[in-house]
Amino acid sequence: MPMTVPAIAALVLYLGAATLLAAPLTGCPRAPRRLGLSAAVIAVALHAFVLLGAHGGRLDLHFFAALSLVAGVVAALTLLVNLWRPVAGLGVIVFPLAALLLALDVFIAPPTRPLPIDWQITLHVAIALLSYSLLSIAAVLAILLALQERALRSHRPIRLVRALPPLTQTEALLFRLIATGFVGLTLTLLTGALFVHNILGQHLAHIIVLSVIAWIIFGALLWGRWRHGWRGTRAVNLTLAGMAVLALGFFGSKFVLEVILQRGP
Repeated sequence: MPMTVPAIAALVLYLGAATLLAAPLTGCPRAPRRLGLSAAVIAVALHAFVLLGAHGGRLDLHFFAALSLVAGVVAALTLLVNLWRPVAGLGVIVFPLAALLLALDVFIAPPTRPLPIDWQITLHVAIALLSYSLLSIAAVLAILLALQERALRSHRPIRLVRALPPLTQTEALLFRLIATGFVGLTLTLLTGALFVHNILGQHLAHIIVLSVIAWIIFGALLWGRWRHGWRGTRAVNLTLAGMAVLALGFFGSKFVLEVILQRGP
């Protein structure tokens, strides 16, 4: 398989980057953060190369290919977030997951043939992919925020807390990601309404319903933050609930249709 060597290299670099970024959590006095991020940059580039090569340079929305594509975008956005606001914990979680999903696509998933897609659908998918990835990072950050709050309340500042920005900065970053992802999710629903046809025939009705529910959850969270100053546990729970509904709508349905029922996307 021609993509085996770059895929293995990407896996090693992803895991190496996560290990280096986890150094502060193990008490390393001088964390090689820059080296870890550099390794992750190369891993993401190799991930993109593998995706293009393994799927003929076309957008492949089959289950495992879509998982790997989302993982690659999430990893790339995680790098951008770390350049803007260093949050090593994101990479520690995201990069091993990206490695796992890339491995599933390359080494375990059955071969697939990407279907031809019009530019309108490609635009719709690209917007959906970015918004989904941003909200995924927000969900990971919400988990880190919950751990950070719990450690501070127990007056036991574990190393995880030391590796994260101050609580207020972590929370501000969380809501910026949610707000940006919410705009993208809104555009996703609008472009879907304009460009996607034969919804029932493509088994998309439940995806639309769950996406709208997720949109309502994230919208309510942003409204509550603006109007009532929602934060803490409520913000974390709503973020995770919205992301769970969104993931269930897309990947849950694709898993049932393609993996269990053996139907196409």
